[in-house]
Amino acid sequence: MEIEIYADVVCPWCYIGKRRLEQALTSYDGDVTIRYRPFQLDPTPVPEPRPLVDALAAKFGGHDRAVQMFSHVTGVAAGVGLTLDFDRAVAANTFDAHRLVSWATERGRAAEMVEALYRAHFTDGVDVGSRDALAALAGEVGLDATEARAFLDSDERVAEVRAELAAARELGVSSVPTFVLAGKYAVTGAQEPETLLAALNEVRRRETADR
Repeated sequence: MEIEIYADVVCPWCYIGKRRLEQALTSYDGDVTIRYRPFQLDPTPVPEPRPLVDALAAKFGGHDRAVQMFSHVTGVAAGVGLTLDFDRAVAANTFDAHRLVSWATERGRAAEMVEALYRAHFTDGVDVGSRDALAALAGEVGLDATEARAFLDSDERVAEVRAELAAARELGVSSVPTFVLAGKYAVTGAQEPETLLAALNEVRRRETADR
């Protein structure tokens, strides 16, 4: 079964949802192929790096409210073994990060690249909008950092990622994470592993019955 994951690497619920899916798959006895699809929570350019808390304070109703919300999601993330450090997180436009995932996919390192991007943003305070930082992350997952930087400085995969972002909107993907199972069944949100496992088993049942 193919699982398409529509997500953004600066979305904490996407990180949590990814980990919960991984937990669900440990109890699923079928074969799966995971494909990462791009989505941008905010396509607005970020000219200069700035603390994420400051960048989102207005959106969430002030600094204190933003901190409160971050505290909640940090606790949820800890429950699945993830460390989120919003005090270090840097606001970033993720278009180049999505391009890098596409590039890494062609080289068999998609899962490692996505995990590295989440960890860099949420745990290590790395600016994932920086091409230097992105190239360094590519090197950390076993890819050639110099080659990655040259790719990022080119126009390669720009049109393709834009087309995928547009396709997501046309499909009606408006919140992430969204998991599309077998090309036609959507599960939205960072669902619990048990819920995701039940969905996987139900889709497999339906797909088997249709053959």
